Amino acid sequence: VFSTWQGSFTMFVKVVKNKAYYKRFQVKFRRRREGKTDYYARKRLVTQAKNKYNTPRYRLVVRISNTTVTCQIVYSTLQGDKVMAAAYSSELPRYGVKCGLSNYAAAYCTGLLVARRLLVSLKLDSAYTGVEEATGEEFNIEENEEGPRPFCCFLDVGLGYTSCGSRIFGALKGAVDGGLAIPHGTGRFPGYDGESKELDVDTHRKYIFGGHVGEYMEYLEGEDSEAYKKQFSSYIKNGVSMTVDGMEAMYKAAHSAIRANPARPAAEKKDVAHKRYSKRRTNLKQRKDKVKQKKEAFTWKMAQEAE
Repeated sequence: VFSTWQGSFTMFVKVVKNKAYYKRFQVKFRRRREGKTDYYARKRLVTQAKNKYNTPRYRLVVRISNTTVTCQIVYSTLQGDKVMAAAYSSELPRYGVKCGLSNYAAAYCTGLLVARRLLVSLKLDSAYTGVEEATGEEFNIEENEEGPRPFCCFLDVGLGYTSCGSRIFGALKGAVDGGLAIPHGTGRFPGYDGESKELDVDTHRKYIFGGHVGEYMEYLEGEDSEAYKKQFSSYIKNGVSMTVDGMEAMYKAAHSAIRANPARPAAEKKDVAHKRYSKRRTNLKQRKDKVKQKKEAFTWKMAQEAE
């Protein structure tokens, strides 16, 4: 009952979430509740046709954080996802890229690294070499007339934004140029013109070799030297060339080094001295000997007191 200066009246409010609602409420999957997995997309990426029996459906999983680009080749089982190969942009300093590990050029290198690493493990690296020198042009791997077919997988972007020029597509381009068969178009690469429906190859190539970073370096150095030193301090510290040509030379060398040796180095064994906080467990013989020693000590003490 609600009262006003004009009088009182009764309002009926329909109870939407009643007992029947809560009895039938179904909790969403944990990773959906945490906002980590798009199950609408995952279902379509993972589900395999029944007449293909237990054939895995492979995915190129690309995830980008503030500092690192992660690329993995994954397939799903009832027990969980299995990773066939993985590459991280934090590995790029081994190949000459010491900073800028989360930009478009680093994403391309990481995609190239995971592709070459996988093909080496499957012994397909000589059959499918991909693009030896990046040009930015559209490329799709073709099946050889003899021998095994190319390794096919699908891009998994997760919850990442798929806007034009996204670094996710830099990793995709690197993997395709590395020799993997991934269905894709050119509509999301940097340099694509939505009106003419064409890709500007020169613009895309510039991004692959870090030219956009080099251009901004040169611009910022001329405009504000203090901001330049602050923003590109890691480049200055590592002695990276600050020109467009210098960046291109660095990434070209990195691509060649990745193709020459994509294998992950073996982890170094560390000799660690572990401190023990509990006593070691004794066996039966040791326990009996301890009791015997206590008895002898007690007997000797009693004999000393008697004297």
